[in-house]
Amino acid sequence: MRKRGITVKLFAVTALFFMVFYAMIMIFQLLFFDRFYQHYKTKEVAKHIHQLAEGYEKNSWSEDELTKQTLSYMRETKSPLTIVDADGYQLVQDPFNIMLEKEDGNVVEVSLSLLVINYGKQIRALNITKGDTLIVQGEPDAMVPSVIYPSVITKDTSSIGEASGENEVTIEGKVKSTSLPKNGVTNRGLGLLYDALLEWFPLDEAQIKQLSNGESMQRDWVEPWSGKHNLVLIEPFKKDGEIQYMFSVTSLQEIKDTNEALRIFYIYIGIAGIFLILLLSIFYSRLVSRPLIKLNEMAKKMVHLDFSSAKPIKQKDELGSLSNNMLIMAQNLNVALNDLKQANGKLKEDMEKREQMEKEQREFFEYASHELKTPLSIVKSFAEGLQDGVSPDKQDHYIEVIIEEADKMEGLIKDMLDLAKLENGAIKLRKVSFLLSEMIEGLADKLFCIAKEKNVSIEIMPKNEQPILADYEWMERVMKNFLINAVRHSEPNSVIAIRIELDQEKGDSVFIIENKGMQIPEEQLDKIWKRFYRTESSRSRMTGGTGLGLAIVQQILDLHGFHYGAENMPDGVRFYFRFK
Repeated sequence: MRKRGITVKLFAVTALFFMVFYAMIMIFQLLFFDRFYQHYKTKEVAKHIHQLAEGYEKNSWSEDELTKQTLSYMRETKSPLTIVDADGYQLVQDPFNIMLEKEDGNVVEVSLSLLVINYGKQIRALNITKGDTLIVQGEPDAMVPSVIYPSVITKDTSSIGEASGENEVTIEGKVKSTSLPKNGVTNRGLGLLYDALLEWFPLDEAQIKQLSNGESMQRDWVEPWSGKHNLVLIEPFKKDGEIQYMFSVTSLQEIKDTNEALRIFYIYIGIAGIFLILLLSIFYSRLVSRPLIKLNEMAKKMVHLDFSSAKPIKQKDELGSLSNNMLIMAQNLNVALNDLKQANGKLKEDMEKREQMEKEQREFFEYASHELKTPLSIVKSFAEGLQDGVSPDKQDHYIEVIIEEADKMEGLIKDMLDLAKLENGAIKLRKVSFLLSEMIEGLADKLFCIAKEKNVSIEIMPKNEQPILADYEWMERVMKNFLINAVRHSEPNSVIAIRIELDQEKGDSVFIIENKGMQIPEEQLDKIWKRFYRTESSRSRMTGGTGLGLAIVQQILDLHGFHYGAENMPDGVRFYFRFK
């Protein structure tokens, strides 16, 4: 089964989460918002009307203060309010009024609430202010003659309203004060208030009993002629020993209409919302998954011990911190791995050297025991002959052979000790400056008898010779071994050529010794420097020395830091080394 990537999973989970969340919002909005808002509206309006009734009951407010508080309530709740008795008669002046002073000095209250229902905008358009002269035509209140309910108001040449023609009077005066409706109170709200008064009053006995107990009343009221829903609130309070009622009406129809419109609106916004959710989910999933994918790729490379391509994620958050920590870890692991590789390589080299050393030691002991076995056997045999009583004329010969073989064993042991000292670094060089040609001339004189036996001559040809800075005794050992080796492997009646020259191109000097004779096989040129190594396995110990000469030469030249080697010539072999 194909594995789903983290981007797809994050996209699916994010999209599902947002869709469920969005669906929950829509469901609660469509199914519960209506009831929630109605409950909230009822609670807020009931709290405000209770506070207003409590304040009016406990404080001695003037008519102006009561009007101010009533208008404040109407602005905050967007609901009209009045104070009535059990029969529905208003007990306070109209909150919307004009106080008009006539020529005789009497003040008349022009109640505007009924006129505002149909002409609210026109009244505000008249821009009535203090000092304006108005002509008011209307019907006076039967109980309070100083209150008039206008049907027509005229300012200058502008008039609003329509005369009814029955029991109306006309008065003229100057505006003393005004209390006009603001835009926050709808004209329909005032009309709704008076329609509700006619519908609900007078109160029945059950309602009066509930209100007499100090309980407020909130009822859902449906207008019979329009079917619209409203909330009627009646708050009882005592004033001057009498029970009065604050009566307010709040429309709930706007909530229902708005909710119905939202149902249709959410269909369209839901489609757009789904597309937006999908886009946001894609963006979010990629935003989160991109650094995770990079971290995963980095980790995969680290699994295969590839720390070279690790790059940090440039983010200032937890993922960026994780990336930096992984980068530091990769760098540390890379350093540790390289150190481990170097340590392993060195350990491997040390083990190989140790194995090679052990192998050389075994070979050394094998060769040494082999080289010592023959002279010891000879010494033993001749000593036993002397013990058995050989003839007197042979005794001298036996003694000479024993002494000769003892000298050879002594030389072998001396070479073995010298080689061990050189290999262990126990030798400290005492360098002096001298000419090699002079040293070789002295050695050639000492080896004259050996060379004469094979009728071999030694020629020394220095050319621009420079002094060599080296340990005189050990370099004498090198020259002696080279000379003896050349004499032993030279053809009879041949010349050993020795050249000491200055190499102008390389800026150093070179020592060369050449002898004519059998060549060394090319594959064995690098092996001749090993201990007890002979180019011919069939060669007896009588044709060569101890087998340690060139091994000692190698150690001495290495100790001096000279470059050396051996190579074949068309008719012989050449040994050389370079020095400054």
